Amino acid sequence: MSDVTQNRHAKTSRDTVAVKRRALELGFDAVGVASLEPNAHADELDQWLAAGYAGTMAYLHRQAEKRKHPARIMPDAQVAVVTLTNYFHGSAHPGLAPGVSTASGRVAQYAWSTDYHAVIGRRLELLATAVRDIVPGARTRCYVDAGPVPERELAQRAGLGWIGKNTMLINPTIGSFTFIGVIFTDAELVADLPFQADRCGTCRRCLEACPTDAFVESRTLDARRCISYLTIEHAAPFRDDERPLVGDWLFGCDVCQDVCPWNITFAETTSDPELAVRPEVAAPELAELLAVTPDEFARRFGDTPFERPGAAGLRRNAAAVSANRARAAP
Repeated sequence: MSDVTQNRHAKTSRDTVAVKRRALELGFDAVGVASLEPNAHADELDQWLAAGYAGTMAYLHRQAEKRKHPARIMPDAQVAVVTLTNYFHGSAHPGLAPGVSTASGRVAQYAWSTDYHAVIGRRLELLATAVRDIVPGARTRCYVDAGPVPERELAQRAGLGWIGKNTMLINPTIGSFTFIGVIFTDAELVADLPFQADRCGTCRRCLEACPTDAFVESRTLDARRCISYLTIEHAAPFRDDERPLVGDWLFGCDVCQDVCPWNITFAETTSDPELAVRPEVAAPELAELLAVTPDEFARRFGDTPFERPGAAGLRRNAAAVSANRARAAP
């Protein structure tokens, strides 16, 4: 190896270390660098879409080619810097915020705070600036749970964990209650070795705990039966056979994460001040949501994940939860 090549490799390694150090300084809990070869799960994605398991999420069909070929997401991208941010709030009652009452709906933990798109997005932009400072001339593009990005596959490729039987990315030291952020860049950085082990073993707790039997098989989710899909992504009124599936979940669902041994053993409560619990979204009153006006909804919830289904979607969900509880009452 020539001196020029050795010096180039040494600089690339130093740059990679500097980027990772900056990521941790900005508050990310884990960071890795992923290569951008074609997605190893491409055939599985095609089969999943063909089976109709995406439901009404037509955008997944439109994004399929880029999800299968992540290098096409940003022209000339060489790698993706992938970050994890812990959002676990440590509730003693799975799916229920501290102090929740029977008049409140159950909300997935990721939505207990200000909208993670804004919080993580700001940090990613700061990290992207650092990448451009560390590697002059580099270009970057940031994504937080948006666009045609196969986040979990890239995180696995970046050495940050494995994809569990419940389709969630599981990190061996902090569990699966994490937000994934991705920065595509043409900077020369050293890609990490992928996380190869499947540490789910013979455990099936997540599959067996799903209240709607949404898992067709291990790592295959029929979104049309998933509470998170029904309460967030599905825009139409609930059919008679869909309404009971929601149970008492107003927004999202955490059941398959709550029962995971890796979360029970390793997940620790976040101390991130920007992800502090907001009671009005962690335990919203059903009666208030049923009566909320669009203007009031925008004022109270416009900076939260509730903005995704909007006022009409939350009213629909609140009505379903109220009906389900009334039906279950003695």
